[in-house]
Amino acid sequence: MSAAKILVVDDTPSNVKLLADVLGARGYDVVTAVSGVDALETVDRERPDLVLLDVMMPGMSGYDVCRKLRANPATTMLPVVMITALDPGQERVKGIEAGADDFLSKPINQPEILARVRSLLRVKSLYDELTELNRTLEHRVTEQVAQLERLSRLKRFFSPAVAEAIVSGGADDPLKSHRREIVVVFIDLRGFTAFAETSEPEEVMSVLREYHAAMGEVIVSHEGTLERFTGDGMMVFFNDPAPVSDPQARAIRMALAMRASVETLTGRWRKLGFDLHVGIGIAQGYATLGAIGFEGRWDYGAIGTVTNLAARLCGEARGGQILVSRRLYTAVEQFVEVEPLGELTLRGFARPVTAFNVLKGRGAE
Repeated sequence: MSAAKILVVDDTPSNVKLLADVLGARGYDVVTAVSGVDALETVDRERPDLVLLDVMMPGMSGYDVCRKLRANPATTMLPVVMITALDPGQERVKGIEAGADDFLSKPINQPEILARVRSLLRVKSLYDELTELNRTLEHRVTEQVAQLERLSRLKRFFSPAVAEAIVSGGADDPLKSHRREIVVVFIDLRGFTAFAETSEPEEVMSVLREYHAAMGEVIVSHEGTLERFTGDGMMVFFNDPAPVSDPQARAIRMALAMRASVETLTGRWRKLGFDLHVGIGIAQGYATLGAIGFEGRWDYGAIGTVTNLAARLCGEARGGQILVSRRLYTAVEQFVEVEPLGELTLRGFARPVTAFNVLKGRGAE
C-alpha cells in the first residue's frame, strides 16, 4: 500500500523543512508549495491525501485557498489542517468558516500534528472506501437495471426460466441466427372475423383479453416460446432457445390444455351470443431462428417450411380440432388418440400432406 501524500503549504522555507522532515520520518510522502496559487496547482497535479496550510501568506491567504478547495467538487472532502502563529481563538473560527477540518498553532507540537494527521487520514480513508462502495454500487445497480430491462424484453418471447437463463449467461444468445429442429404450434379462433365485424370494439377487446390471458397462462406453464400473436392468432414453438428432451409431447400437452381452456371460455361466450372456437395446427421440422427486424425494433422469429406447415394445418382445423403432421404424430402416437384425416391439399405445398386430428390424450376421459 502506498504512503499517504501530504501537501505542506508555507511561505517560510524553515517551516516547510521542519514539517517535511517530521512527516517524512514517519513514512509520509511529502510535497510542498510556497504560496496559495502554487498550492492549488500542486493539489491539482499531485492529488494529495491531506493539506497542511499556513494561514498568513502573501497574495492568497490560507483561508482563500481553503475556500477554493471546498468549492471544487474534486477536493471538497480533501482534509485541510490550517496552521497559524496568530491568536488561535479568533483564527480557529475563521478557519472553520473557510472549511478547514482542523486547526494548529505555531510553534508546531510534533506529537500533536502527527496525531491530527493520522486521525484525518483515517477519516479520509473511510470516506474513500465509502465513495468506492457507492461507485461500485451505482455500477451494479446500472447493470441490474439493464438486466431487468433485457429480462423484461426476453419474457415477451420466452418462459421466465429461459429468459433468466439467457440473462445470466446460462443459455446461448437466441437472437443470433441459428438453425434447429423445433415443434411449431399455431392457434387461431374460429369465427373471430365474423364476430369482430358484428360486435362492438369493446366486446372484441374484452374477448381478446380473456383469450390472451388464458393462452398466455398455458404457454408459460408448458414453457413454450411465444414467437408472435396477432389478434386471435398465436405462434408458439418448442426446443428453442433452450433445447428440451420432449418438444413434441410438450406441444401436444399444451395444445390439449389450450383447447380445454378455450372450451371453458366458449361456454361463457356462447351465453353472450359469441360463437367462437379454437383451431390448432402442429408440425415438426428444421427452421432458422434469430433476430428479425431493424435497428430499434427487433423481434425473435423462426423461418422455415415447418412454420408454414403448422400455419396451414391450423387454417384447415375446424373449431375444437388439433391437426398434426405425420412426422409429429409418429413421435407422440403413444400419448394421443387421433382421427386420420388422410391427405390434405395445403396452399404453398406441392404435394398433399398427411394429417391427423388429435381427439384426446391417451388415457384421458
